[in-house]
Amino acid sequence: MRVALVHDWLVTMGGAERVLEEISTLFPDAPIYTGVVNRSRLSPFLRQRTIIPSFVQALPYAVRWYNRYLPFLMYGMEQFDLSSYDLVISSSSAVAKGVLTPAGTCHVSYVHSPMRYAWDLYHEYRDREAKGITRHIMGPVFHYLRMWDRLSADRVDVMLTNSTAVKRRIQKHYRRDAEVIFPPVAVERFQVSPEPGSYYLVLSRLVPYKRFDLAVEAANRLKIPLIVAGEGPARGSLEKMAGPTVKFLGWVSDDQAARLLSEAKALIFPGEEDFGIIPVEAQASGRPVIAFGRGGVLDSVVHQETGWLFEEQTVDALVKAIEEARDYHWDPARIRENAERFRGDIFRERFQAAILAALTKLR
Repeated sequence: MRVALVHDWLVTMGGAERVLEEISTLFPDAPIYTGVVNRSRLSPFLRQRTIIPSFVQALPYAVRWYNRYLPFLMYGMEQFDLSSYDLVISSSSAVAKGVLTPAGTCHVSYVHSPMRYAWDLYHEYRDREAKGITRHIMGPVFHYLRMWDRLSADRVDVMLTNSTAVKRRIQKHYRRDAEVIFPPVAVERFQVSPEPGSYYLVLSRLVPYKRFDLAVEAANRLKIPLIVAGEGPARGSLEKMAGPTVKFLGWVSDDQAARLLSEAKALIFPGEEDFGIIPVEAQASGRPVIAFGRGGVLDSVVHQETGWLFEEQTVDALVKAIEEARDYHWDPARIRENAERFRGDIFRERFQAAILAALTKLR
């Protein structure tokens, strides 16, 4: 059986790329088709794979500004000739699911989310980030983008996804059902320290929608130690608002991140994510997660057992959650046990079963 893998773009190693790695281990001979690729930013495992980029790779600054080429990437996916493959597996949060496959080819798509900047977050992106001429053309461009996104969802034979929250988005925007298979997390990398540390932790790429401003302001108000680990465009504004108890580390290695999680008092996670790998990594370290109770954390965090969920995305709500969780008795062993549900071998087993069911169904 000839198999091809498709991914939106390969320019960094995020959660979606970790999922692609796991899928690639199941199909070691399958080439990877993608919009653009920057091999220097990939893991050693992915660098060794056969990666075929679209024509967008040759456009000026495409690897850096790939998101500005979104309409070209949509078109580029349609230019891949996948007619010789029996099975196509796309890993998609944008354009990968839009590849064209013949009637005899089974197309299974693991959808990380419908394009949030085109659907759920469209008005927020337009009002907050679009300036000048971009704001004027954003409306008609994204109108076309939503039509293409909806149409491309119909090209998929079987749809899988990463969380209950994204499953609901898929039902809303695509009118499709999707089976939830939680993403793989390398829980074996993390160790449980016998005693928690004294600091709270933020660990992520620092971008506005993750709402780390709430964590910084809560730390200011409570005068609690907060370590912010990560880089991103929001770092400057966060540093300006930070008080003396907030410390910024910048980018940290995987080993440093594991140590920080293991020695933290708790992870603060005030944004809404499709799934959220880092809350699971915190739990694998035996540490509770204080999180906004929306999105993927509803699948991964058990309220008052492995973390504390707050209902409103405000500083007041986060401050209250920190105060309530501070004196709560947490069982590190129970927290770690919950994280075991997301091991890589469980993902591979469930993914293989879903692929077999899809092939059987379409025979």
